[in-house]
Amino acid sequence: MRIAVLGATGRAGQLLVAELLRRGHELTVLVRAPEKLGATKGAVRVVTGSSTDADALASLLEEAEAVVSTLGPTSRDSTVMSDTARVLVPAMEQRGIRRFVGVSGTGVDVEGDLKGRKDRVISSMVRRVGGVMATDKAQEYRILAASDLEWTLARPPRLVDGPATGRVVHDAHTPGRSSSIRRADLAVFLADVVEQGLYVRQSPFVSKG
Repeated sequence: MRIAVLGATGRAGQLLVAELLRRGHELTVLVRAPEKLGATKGAVRVVTGSSTDADALASLLEEAEAVVSTLGPTSRDSTVMSDTARVLVPAMEQRGIRRFVGVSGTGVDVEGDLKGRKDRVISSMVRRVGGVMATDKAQEYRILAASDLEWTLARPPRLVDGPATGRVVHDAHTPGRSSSIRRADLAVFLADVVEQGLYVRQSPFVSKG
């Protein structure tokens, strides 16, 4: 599959790129600093630019069959997810690219969620502490939900380092018991979602099993 990747130089993004390459996919990545790609730079097509720039996205999407993103807001770019979605959605729709897989967070509430009391408290704390960054993830969800794309937004808890364990739990509306997941396991889950067409127009919880 020809896949366009956003967030390829982040800690989760680097693992996702490696996993998709291992599975034999053809990748185009959009990055601001190509030197951060390391050893994978020669194995992917590289577009240099910002995820909110229409021209850069147009180049990224050339011949793409799907888009996968591990972008996340930071203190320096607190609205990057919704800002990107506002440009990316029409760009994908214009080119007939339907599939989008991204990463959100457990603080985002979705209709039909079956959160217990503990999870509702945690979500409330995440939104309160996260401020603009938490709001940004919720706004990204609303933009995608209003589109015609076949989108999926994974909702992991705290991301931690370490090799993949192969032990994850995921569900469209019920959070797992664990408060963390390894980035390597998340990368495998995202690759499975885009390959197998899982959770279309849903925002599944995924965590350590």
